Amino acid sequence: MASQKPLLAVTMGDAAGIGPEVIVRACAEPQVHQCCRPIVVGHPEVLREAIKLLGFDSRVIEVKELSELNGLETSPDSLMVVPIGSDEVLAVPHGKVDARTGHAAFEAVDWAIEQTLSGPFDGIVTAPLSKAALHAAGHIYPGHTELLAERCGVDDFAMMLYLPPEEVPPCPAGLGVVHVTLHMAMREVFEHLSIEAVLAKCHLADRVMRDGMGLSAPRLGVCALNPHAGEDGLFGDEESRLIAPAVEQARQQGLDVAGPFPTDTLMGRARDGEFDALVAMYHDQGHIALKLLGMHRAVNITLGLPITRTSVAHGTAFDRAWQGTAEATGMVAALRAAARLSLK
Repeated sequence: MASQKPLLAVTMGDAAGIGPEVIVRACAEPQVHQCCRPIVVGHPEVLREAIKLLGFDSRVIEVKELSELNGLETSPDSLMVVPIGSDEVLAVPHGKVDARTGHAAFEAVDWAIEQTLSGPFDGIVTAPLSKAALHAAGHIYPGHTELLAERCGVDDFAMMLYLPPEEVPPCPAGLGVVHVTLHMAMREVFEHLSIEAVLAKCHLADRVMRDGMGLSAPRLGVCALNPHAGEDGLFGDEESRLIAPAVEQARQQGLDVAGPFPTDTLMGRARDGEFDALVAMYHDQGHIALKLLGMHRAVNITLGLPITRTSVAHGTAFDRAWQGTAEATGMVAALRAAARLSLK
């Protein structure tokens, strides 16, 4: 009888970074195989090198045909790998930005998207890639999120950072932070904020907490943009002009949403169980606060896609790459989250 556990494509990320190491560590954890079947997408020799670095006994088993995945069971002592990427990546120095590893990382993600949209996979879990290496290879995307959105043909999407419930016990379904704007300079944030953008992210946050995490009525909190929520217009009018009208429209459309609130107090309220998800106005407003609560256990979830995609909430860490010290808790959390979302 075929396994009912989700089949997840785990893209290796940039081979010069910590992706290979965190994948090897995570896939050696029995808890991962209890909830899903991870299949790594990348260069097998890079993963063998990571196994050797860590002193593990795992075997790399190359998957030559996708038909081999039918009913396949995975285990902590074996790493199932679909070979993607040329041998050029083997010559790239560890911890360096290089177009060759950038292109290989792109190929892995592109292949995984195609095989999840129309093939055997139930979701994608991505190890970090280097945006600089991606650009050096001619793939001009701000990051994974925008690449996934383009390949999936969606315009209404968002990044959510998520902590599972065991990290925030007062929150029964965990805690998510959805971002209205993402990878852009701070000076560009203001021109990308609108009532429509804030409202759309409220709906995406409600949907994932409702359909993905099983809440019947998610409670959403919306961040202000300016200090003290604008202090009645003294520090800016975006709260009264854009954010508050979006919150009111969301309430009229049936969402349980409140705000805008000053972010310095809102995150504490959410941590204590008052909200299930927050809507942040820009990247660091959401990232810094959530990562302070659970840096190594935070999961990146892309909302609005027709497929499941999760990731670790950290980068390639070139300064720590290939030293055998990378933390893999985030990859374990990303795999578990993807397995949960894929079953919905």
